[in-house]
Amino acid sequence: DDSYLRQRAVDVMDICQQVLFELSGRPIGEVKLQFDHPVVLFARDLTPTETSQMAMDQVLAVLTAQGSTTSHAAILARAMGIPAVFGLEDQLADQSDGTLVAVDGFNGDVVVQPDEAQLAAYAERRQTWLAQREKLRASSDAPARMLDGHKVEVAANIGGVKDAETAVSNGADGVGLLRTEFLFLTRQTPPNEEEQTETLTAIVQAMKQRPIIVRTLDVGGDKPLPYIQMPSEENPFLGVRAIRLMRQHPDLFQTQLRAILRAGIHGPLRIMIPMVANLSDVDFARQQLERAHQTLSEADVPHAWQVQLGIMVEIPSAALLSRELAEQVDFFSIGTNDLTQYTLAAERGNPALAEMTDAMHPAVLRLISRVVENAHACQKWVGVCGELAGDVVAAPVLAGLGVDELSMNPGDIPRVKQFLRSIDFSAAQDLAAKVLNTNSASAARQMASEFVNNVRAHSPA
Repeated sequence: DDSYLRQRAVDVMDICQQVLFELSGRPIGEVKLQFDHPVVLFARDLTPTETSQMAMDQVLAVLTAQGSTTSHAAILARAMGIPAVFGLEDQLADQSDGTLVAVDGFNGDVVVQPDEAQLAAYAERRQTWLAQREKLRASSDAPARMLDGHKVEVAANIGGVKDAETAVSNGADGVGLLRTEFLFLTRQTPPNEEEQTETLTAIVQAMKQRPIIVRTLDVGGDKPLPYIQMPSEENPFLGVRAIRLMRQHPDLFQTQLRAILRAGIHGPLRIMIPMVANLSDVDFARQQLERAHQTLSEADVPHAWQVQLGIMVEIPSAALLSRELAEQVDFFSIGTNDLTQYTLAAERGNPALAEMTDAMHPAVLRLISRVVENAHACQKWVGVCGELAGDVVAAPVLAGLGVDELSMNPGDIPRVKQFLRSIDFSAAQDLAAKVLNTNSASAARQMASEFVNNVRAHSPA
């Protein structure tokens, strides 16, 4: 009956699946979820392991019984530009393979066995959507410069070389978040320094000299590694993960830092530390970075130096300490998914709490405003790399708060850039000030939605 334990079911299923693959003689790292014809993929949920192993080229849409818009499945779908609907409970559990369904990822509608009229309407809307997407891509390389000259960097969240290529084709100014977990998941041993250097170098080359922010390993919580023994935790999201785990495994951290520095000779790489809660986390990271530089220098290995070191602001304590932290780092990137989860004490994967996982909540926006103010006072810049950054309704609010960079799934870039080009910075600032004084996420979102709709109504087609 415990709601928290119900949410852990997917973790148990993930481990069970890995055990079954091992017993069958096919380690899960060697198995790809592939389809030989176009499908709408329906699952109870998709685990981090499954999403990292999935070939999406034949997937037209994704549906899950559990999960939410910030789940791993949702992030994957958005990155690929695939329509998706989550939290469907057991509504489709009795539908057999081969059932025809229509999926509207904008409104969250799913129609089982649509009739001819419904099919025609959906097909027409799909063609309109695809045509609009291509039109946006045609101008996506232009900067997101507002009508009065203020510029916001628009970058991509990526997880590999293929994502980097997609980011470039969608007009990304750079990479605001390179998730390095893809190098470490679905394998039985950690990647060595050469493997990591080679993959990071390929990503740098794919981004064609655009700046890249590499987030160091963010595992633990819902992303366990089979080769690191971790004690059972009552709540892994509040446990030993990310930089906390690296403090327990400095050799793993050193290998990654050396690989990043080595790949950095091929293009502009920056390093970002996740799950920072206090100044001691930054001190540890900087000491380890200095040590990696010293080790490479002593071995006469070419590498980048100096490199920018930043942190993710995803724990409320980091937001509250942002003035002190800004004096110790080069930049901040705000992870709104976890910042919302921790600020509102609402687990982001729990569909029953979906209304409490909206980062447009004024409590979250006020923390973002505080971080921006403190960073700018120290001449440091601030990005947002959570899902909120790719939300067109939220983009003018974040820009109005003074956020310098918005980093999102590549498919969202053209749309966000186009909208930012259609407004004045002063109008965005006025909107942000009003939104900060609302008393709920729904009120904030409604106010921002009205602003966006009004802009669109008065903009040329």
